[in-house]
Order: sequence, then C-alpha cells, then structure tokens
Amino acid sequence: MKKIAVLLSIGFLAVILIACGSSDEGEQASSDEGADSDSSDQTLLEQIQESGELVIGTEGTYRPYTFHDENDKLTGFDVEIAREVAERLGVKPVFNETKWDSMFAGLNAKRFDMVANQVGINEDRQKKYAFSDPYIQSSAVIVTHEDNDSIQDFSDLEGVTTAQSMTSNYADIARENGAEINSVEGFNESMQLLSTKRVEATVNDRLSVLDYLNQRDDVPVKIAVRQDEASKSGLLFRQGNDELVKAVNEALQEMKDDGTYSEISEKWFGEDVSK
Repeated sequence: MKKIAVLLSIGFLAVILIACGSSDEGEQASSDEGADSDSSDQTLLEQIQESGELVIGTEGTYRPYTFHDENDKLTGFDVEIAREVAERLGVKPVFNETKWDSMFAGLNAKRFDMVANQVGINEDRQKKYAFSDPYIQSSAVIVTHEDNDSIQDFSDLEGVTTAQSMTSNYADIARENGAEINSVEGFNESMQLLSTKRVEATVNDRLSVLDYLNQRDDVPVKIAVRQDEASKSGLLFRQGNDELVKAVNEALQEMKDDGTYSEISEKWFGEDVSK
C-alpha cells in the first residue's frame, strides 16, 4: 500500500510539473507573438528607415537595365534609378540578384522590399502588387534570325516557337498572338537560341534589343516588327505598403524635377525614356 501511495504521489507531482512547464511555454509563445505584433506595427517604410537599408530585387543579367560591367560591378539604368531612390529615402541600396521568374516569389517571401527590373505594369499584376508611377516606357519588338523574312506582323507569330521568360509581359504578347513558348531564364538565352535557329523568334523590349545589337554586331538577328504602342514599367512592391510607394513616387518626381532622371536616361539611351 505504501508503494502504491508513493507512486501515486510521484505521478501527481509529475502532472503538476508538466502543467507548469506547459504554462511557461504558453506564456513564452504569447510573449513571442506579442513581439512580432509590436514589430508589425511599424510600416515597411519605417522598418527600412530604421535598418538604414532598402533591399532591392533585380536580375543582374538584363542589359542595359541591370547587368554586370567588365569589372563585374552591378550597373544599368534600373540599378542607377533604384540607387538614386534609396539615396533620397536616406538609406543604403542593397541589391539581391535573382532570376526573373523567381523575382515575384522573392518579393512575396519578403526577401526584398522593392523590385527594380523593368516590370511592366498590367492589370493582372496590379491585382496582386503595388507599383510606383511609371519610370520608363518602351515598345515591344519581334526579333528573328536575319535569314527569316516570314514574320512581318505580330499576327505572324501564330504557331511560331518563341523564346520567352514565362512570366514576362512579352510572353503574354507572344501567347496572345498564338506563339508556342519555349521557356528561358532571361534575355541572353533568348538571343542565343534565336542565333542558332533553335527558336524562330522572341518578343522583347526594343531598348534592350537595340543595346544588344550595338554590343554584338556579329549576331545574326534583326528586329522584324515593332509594336506601335509603348508599355510602361514601374518599381514593384507588395500591396499594403502605401507609405513606401508614396515616398518612392516623391523621389522619382524629385529626380525628374531637378534633372537627375534626364541625366541617367541620356547616359543609357540618349533620350528621355519616361515619355
């Protein structure tokens, strides 16, 4: 009987200890949740200003917008625009390079605060993300091998194999005109496939193609068709960060007002590409 009583006492004591332990863990979890909640009371703009860094998602392989120069330094039109925006926000720009098709997932996962990579503004994206005011306009072109004279219009893409980044505006244009999409990771791969006739065409950005042809005059490709209507691109954000978007828009406007935007645009394109 004594043994039974002792065992019962030990069991009862263990239950009490476990209950106490569970209570402590619950209070710790509650405390942790409270800390997260306090942190989330800050707007993203306030968090950026407190950290002193604006984390920017970009490709780093899309000349002349975002690429590495001969010294392996990240540069380009979008990179300079983003750096200037960060400076006017009073913080340091920190670039996080990733593939185009991973960029939206990275933004969703809060790996960056903003994306600067020629993201076209369209209705579908505006349902999921926030955009700055447009900071550049450019038209779409169809690029073919120099031997190909069969494509004279966007309607001629019906049944044609084109090399495209799957989530780009240009892939949408190709699909809308009946093209069969060959998925690629970026602009350079599109041009390589086209040069070797492994695809028949690519729909892409006119300014990027012109820059590519200026840099690589030995490549056997040509602009076959140019779209009349220009598309607009903006800096990309997660929705719900209105204060940050507003601050970035103010920075962009200041750049245009004081001539900084014009200087950057003339440097890369020889013209004002905001119009």
